[in-house]
Formats: sequence, C-alpha cells, structure tokens
Amino acid sequence: MKEVYKNITDVLRFNRFIVLAVVILCLLTSGLSIGLLFHYQEKLLNAAFAIGPEGSILPLQLVSQQEKREVEALSHIDRFHRLFYGIDDSNYGDHMDKALWLGDASVDAIYRQKKSDGVYNRLLQFSLRQQVVRVDIELDLDYEPYRFQARTVFEVHRGTVIDRYQLNTTGELIVVDRNFPHNPHGLLITDFFEDSLRKLETQTK
Repeated sequence: MKEVYKNITDVLRFNRFIVLAVVILCLLTSGLSIGLLFHYQEKLLNAAFAIGPEGSILPLQLVSQQEKREVEALSHIDRFHRLFYGIDDSNYGDHMDKALWLGDASVDAIYRQKKSDGVYNRLLQFSLRQQVVRVDIELDLDYEPYRFQARTVFEVHRGTVIDRYQLNTTGELIVVDRNFPHNPHGLLITDFFEDSLRKLETQTK
C-alpha cells in the first residue's frame, strides 16, 4: 500500500509540475505578446500620421482615401464633360449613352432640352464637330455631396471655320455603387447646371 501511495504522490507531484510549467509558459508568452504589441503600437503611432496643410494631424489611411477620392472625382467630372460636349455625327449616340450614366435626372433634363431645341439635329444635319479642348475643375471635398465648378473650353468645327466657346457649369457629386463599365468611379453628378456660355474666338484653317 505504501508503494501505491508513493506512486500516486509522484504522479500528483509530476502533474503539478506540468501545470505550473504550462502556467509560467503562458504568462511568459502573454507578457512577450503585450510587449511586442506596445512596441509596434509606438512604431505605428510615430509613422502612421501625416501633417495637414494647417498643421493638423491626419491618419495616413484617411489621407490616402482623400487623395483617391479627389483623383476619381476629377476624372469622373472630366470624363462626363468630354463625353457630353465632345460630340460629332459619328459618336453622338455613343457619347450620350455613356454620359447619361454619369449623372442623374438633372443631366438628363439638360440633354432633353438640347434635343428639343434642335441642337443635336443641327450637329448631325450640318456635320458639325464639337471638340473639347480642356476642362478646368474646382472641387470641394470637405462635405458630401461634393460641390464642383467646371470651365469647359470647346471648339465647334464648321468646315474651315472653328468657333471656340467657354462653358461654365456647376453641380454636385454623390457616392453610389460602382457599375463597370458604365460608372467605374462610383460617383453621380447631381444638380447639374449650365451657368454661362461665352464665345471666345473664331479661327480659320
């Protein structure tokens, strides 16, 4: 019987040793993990921020998102104006279809008004070519919807005569679901308005 009790005592002592060893190992592992966590947190805090124009601290992820949003918004507005106003008798239908995907009912209303006024009929009848030269955009990304103003310079080619115009437009951008290939940027032009149209110069070839 003494031998049996002795074996049980040895087994219990060995089990206690194993338990203590596991507990100590867990404590060491937890301590090491916490130490590494604090180390990398300090490292990220020192490297994951950028200084804004007014000296404010901005997370790099936010800066990256803002830069990406600005690039996409400018590209969206530029693409719309080049499609909507850069037309001729060969690409008119295709350009209108693509442009109308980039704006809401306010864009469609202007399109229908131009169509009703015979703008596109004259373009097709006299084989005119309307070519966008440049699009200058001012964009405010502080609050959604994003306000923008655009100055579009385009030329109307009438045989050997070229009339140049500047069109000022305004509108807003809202975020929508991306739709490839119709609306890859996931933005939609709303409250679109043609503010003014000014003739700049006339050239001859």
